[in-house]
Amino acid sequence: MSPKTPRNVSSTNLIKVLTKYGYEVIRQKGSHIRLSKTTAESTYNLTIPNHDPLKLGTLSSILSEAAEHLKIDKDELIEKL
Repeated sequence: MSPKTPRNVSSTNLIKVLTKYGYEVIRQKGSHIRLSKTTAESTYNLTIPNHDPLKLGTLSSILSEAAEHLKIDKDELIEKL
């Protein structure tokens, strides 16, 4: 059974998890933080709103995008949160 997406994740906690997978904070403009991961093939960017907590749909979407790019299961990211 896959774990449920937690409902109390802040942008800070999410960024800590994503940096363990090679993402780097490259800039912040207003309340949005841009993370970037560069591979041999391309550079991939994620934008995360600086909210506490993140809305469930927003968090789920960011986790799905990151998991697809990292070629891992979304549940693996959820467990790290």
